[in-house]
Amino acid sequence: MSTPSEKYAVFRSDQEHPAVQEFRALYDFALDDFQLRACAALEDGHQVLVAAPTGSGKTLVGEFAVHLALERGQKCFYTTPIKALSNQKYGDLVSRYGADKVGLLTGDNSVNSEAPIVVMTTEVLRNMLYAGSRTLLGLSYVVMDEVHYLADRSRGAVWEEVLIHLPDSVSVVSLSATVSNAEEFGDWLETVRGNTVVVLEEKRPVPLFQHVMVGKRLHDLFAGEAPTARTAAPDKPGRSGNPAKANEPVKADVKDLVNPQLVRIARDDNRIFRDDSRKPRRRRDLPRNRPAKSHFTPYRSDVVEELDAGALLPAIYFIFSRKGCEDAVVQCLRSGLRLTKPSERDEIKRVVAERTADLPDEDLGVLGYHDFAEALSRGIAAHHAGMLAAFKEVVEELFERGLIKVVFATETLALGINMPARTVVLEKLSKWNGEAHVDITPGEYTQLTGRAGRRGIDVEGHAVVLWQPGFDPREVAGLASTRTYPLRSSFSPSYNMAVNLVRQVGRTRARDMLELSFAQFQSDQAVVGLARQVQRNTEALEGYKESIDCHLGDFLEYADLRRRIGDREASGSKRRKLDRRVEAQESIEKLKTGDIIRIPAGRSAGWALVLDPGMRSEREGPRPTVLTLDRQVRKLSMVDFPTPVEAIGVLRIPRKFNPRNPQQRRELAQVLRNRTDLLGEDGPPSSRHRDVISHADDPELQEMRAQLRAHPCHGCSDREDHARWAERYFRLDRENRDVQRKIEQRTNTIARQFDRVCQVLDALHYLDGDKTTEAGDRLARIYTELDLVAAECLRQGVFDDLTVPELASCLAALVYESRSKDEPTSPRLPRGDVRQALERMGSIWRDLSALERDMRVDFLRSMDLNFCWPAFRWASGASLAEVLYESDLAAGDFVRWVKQLIDLTEQIADAAGDSELRRTARAVVDQIRRGVISYATVVE
Repeated sequence: MSTPSEKYAVFRSDQEHPAVQEFRALYDFALDDFQLRACAALEDGHQVLVAAPTGSGKTLVGEFAVHLALERGQKCFYTTPIKALSNQKYGDLVSRYGADKVGLLTGDNSVNSEAPIVVMTTEVLRNMLYAGSRTLLGLSYVVMDEVHYLADRSRGAVWEEVLIHLPDSVSVVSLSATVSNAEEFGDWLETVRGNTVVVLEEKRPVPLFQHVMVGKRLHDLFAGEAPTARTAAPDKPGRSGNPAKANEPVKADVKDLVNPQLVRIARDDNRIFRDDSRKPRRRRDLPRNRPAKSHFTPYRSDVVEELDAGALLPAIYFIFSRKGCEDAVVQCLRSGLRLTKPSERDEIKRVVAERTADLPDEDLGVLGYHDFAEALSRGIAAHHAGMLAAFKEVVEELFERGLIKVVFATETLALGINMPARTVVLEKLSKWNGEAHVDITPGEYTQLTGRAGRRGIDVEGHAVVLWQPGFDPREVAGLASTRTYPLRSSFSPSYNMAVNLVRQVGRTRARDMLELSFAQFQSDQAVVGLARQVQRNTEALEGYKESIDCHLGDFLEYADLRRRIGDREASGSKRRKLDRRVEAQESIEKLKTGDIIRIPAGRSAGWALVLDPGMRSEREGPRPTVLTLDRQVRKLSMVDFPTPVEAIGVLRIPRKFNPRNPQQRRELAQVLRNRTDLLGEDGPPSSRHRDVISHADDPELQEMRAQLRAHPCHGCSDREDHARWAERYFRLDRENRDVQRKIEQRTNTIARQFDRVCQVLDALHYLDGDKTTEAGDRLARIYTELDLVAAECLRQGVFDDLTVPELASCLAALVYESRSKDEPTSPRLPRGDVRQALERMGSIWRDLSALERDMRVDFLRSMDLNFCWPAFRWASGASLAEVLYESDLAAGDFVRWVKQLIDLTEQIADAAGDSELRRTARAVVDQIRRGVISYATVVE
C-alpha cells in the first residue's frame, strides 16, 4: 500500500477479521477488494451474495467458507450445477486440504460423504433435505456455486428449494455471474435467509478486446476502446457501497463506437446481395462489383492458423453444434495443423493413456479413441455433451495446463468449468434451442466471451466473431456493450415437491413456504408497480368525477344509462347481422341447378343462372357456381350474399353444356337475358327490408330510452360536455379493473399452483389432508420429470413380473427425452411383455394428463420411447458397439442416459419396498452398470 491511510485500513481490517488475514496468507497474490469485502461479511456472520464476471475469482469467497468451517470445527457443503464441476472442485479442495477432509457426492460417486467438507451437485443436497439425512448434522455453511442457474427452465427450481428449506442456522454463500438484478435477488435472499450482504463486481480482472474476422483479417469491432476493455469500475455507489448496478446504460451510442471500416464492409455486402439474396447463385451469376475476395467467412483451420500467428492461442472456438465441433477437428487434422512441441506431445500421450486406462479395450474403437488421441497430440480437441465424460475431463485437464491450444466447443463448456483461454471465437451469433434457430442474448454473449483472458497469465483477452452473410457489426457491438441480463425465476411446484413438503410440515405450512420462492417475490415486486398504477388511476377518476358533476342530478347514472343503450343497440345489430348470415346461408343451400337468382352484392351482382349449387364447406359455407349475364362462369361465396336469395324461376340447362365453351356460354346467357328482361332491372322485391328488425321491436331498449328522456340530466345545457368526461371516466375505469385483475392473478400465484397440484394428489389419494398416504410416501422417493407416472405404474403393478431387460426398457421411457423432433415417432421396441407394459404406461399417462387438464396444471411431458430398445439391448448384455450402431446415439449421450436410468431404477427399488420388484430393479442396476458405464472419474 502506498499511503499511510491505506496501510492503516488494512491493519484495522486484519485486526477485526483474523480469519480473513489467515486466509489471505494462503495465497501468493493479493485479494481483490470485492473478495475481501465478501470474506469479511462472511466472517462477521452475514450471508453473502457475490455477483461478478466470469474469471474474476468469486469462487475464492466460497473457499473462504470452507476455510471458516474447518477452522471452527464445523461442516461445509460446496454445491455445483454439474458433475464435471463438482469433480473439478473436489480435486481443488483435496489438493489444498487433503483427501481425509474432503468428500464428494454426485450421481456417480460417493467418496468420504461424512467429511467436514463435501462437494456435491445441488440435486443431491435437495434430496438430502427432503430425506432428513443425518449428513446434515453440524452443517454450518453451504456454498451455492453458479446460483444464477435457478433461471434454468428444467432444473432451476432445485436451487430455490434448497435456499428455502435449508435450516436458518446455515450460512449460505451464493456465487453468481453478473446479472442486472443482483440487488433484487439479494433482497429476496434477505427475505428467506436473513441478513445478506450483496457484493457486486463489474470490473473484469483482464481487459477484453472485441474483434471481427473478415476472411483472414482481424478487425477491431470498436473504433476506440471497447467497453469491455475498461479496467476501471463505475464509480456510482450502490447499496452497501457497491459499484453501480450492472444495468447502468452505456452513455455513448453504440453506433458511434463501431469501427467504420466494418460498417462499410457490411454496407457493401448488403447493397450487392439485398435484392436477390434468396436466389440460388452460380459463379457466373455473381455481380461483377462483388466485394473483395477477403470478405468471406474464414475456414476454421484458417482461423486457428491466424490466431496462432498472432500469439492469440490458447482459444475456445464456440460452435453451437456437436457435429460442427467434430467436423472442425477433422478439418484441422486434414489441413495438417500441428500446434504442439514434441515435449508437449509426449506429455499429452502420457496423460491420455493414464486417464483412460480403465476404459475397456474392446470399446476404444467405437468410442473413436485413436482419432481423439491423435487430435490431442496436435493440440486440438472438441468438447460437447455428446462426448464421453472421461474424454471431456482429459480435454479439460490438458487445456487448463496449456497443452491443448484450441478447443471446439458447444455452449455447455461455458457452464462454470474452469477452462480460461486467451481468446474466445464465436462462429455464429445464433443457435438451435431445440425448437428454432434463435439469436444469442447479451447475457449468453457475455458468459461465452468471459472465458477470454487468463488471470495472472494474460495481459488482455480477445473475443473474435467471424464474419457471416448479413453481418451487422452494430448488432455485435450492442451484444458486447449491453449490461442488462436479469435473473428470472423458473420455479414451480412439482408432485414430488408437494408430497415431500406436506409430509414434513403439513399443507398449510408448505403453502406458506412456497410463497417465499423467488418466483413469487418477483411477481409481488411487479404487483407493486401495478398497485401504484391503480392508485394513480383512482386519483384521476376522482378528478373526472368533479368535471362530470351536474347541478340537475347524478350525471354518472345518466351516462351509464346512455352507455347501456349504446351497448344494447350494438349487440342487437350484431345479432341481426348474424341472423341474416344464417338465413342467407340456408337460402343458398336450397338452390338447385337451373335456378335463376339475383346476386345481391359483390363483383357478380345481378342476374345469374345456377350451374352447380356446390358442396357445403364447414369453414366457408356453400360455394355455388353460376353463369352471369356477361357470359362469365363464377364460383360465389358467402361474401356475395349479405342477404338471403330466392330462385325466381328455373331455366333448363342443356345436358351437354360445357362451361368452358365460349359459344355455349354466349347462347345460354342470351336465353337467361331474355327471361330476366321480363322481370325488369330491379327484379323481385328485396327481402332485406323484411329482415331488418326495428329497434322499436325491443321493449327493453324502449324502456331504457324512456328512462333516459325522463332523467333530470337529460335537460342539462352542458350535457354533451359532461358526456365526454363521462366517457373518459368509463374508459379509465375499465383499464383500472383490468389492472386490478392482473394484480389478483399475480398475487399468490405459486400458492395457487401448489393448491392445484394438491388437488391432483388428493384425487389420486396420494394425500390425505395434512398427511401422505402409502402411495404418497412412494412418490416422495421418486425424483424425475414423470414422477407421478412412475408412482402410478408402481401402484398399479405395471412393473411387476418384468424381467431385468424388460424393466430397464420400460423405465427408459420415463427418463429419455429426444434432443430433436427428427427422431422416429414409431421407434423400435422389444416384443412381448415390454410392449404390453408400455401400452399400460401410455394409458396411465393419458389418464393423468386428462386429470391435469381438469385441475388446470401441466407438468407431465409425453413419454419418449426412443431409448427403450437401446436400454433393453444393453441390459440384455449387448456390446457398446452393437448398441450404438443400432441406436445411432453418441457415446456420451448413451452413457449419460444410462446413468440417469440407473438413478431412476435405484429410486424405484427404494420406493418398491421389500418386494420382488426391488430385487429386479437392483439386478437392473447391476446389469447396466458395466463396461464404459462403470467408469466414473474422480479427480485425484
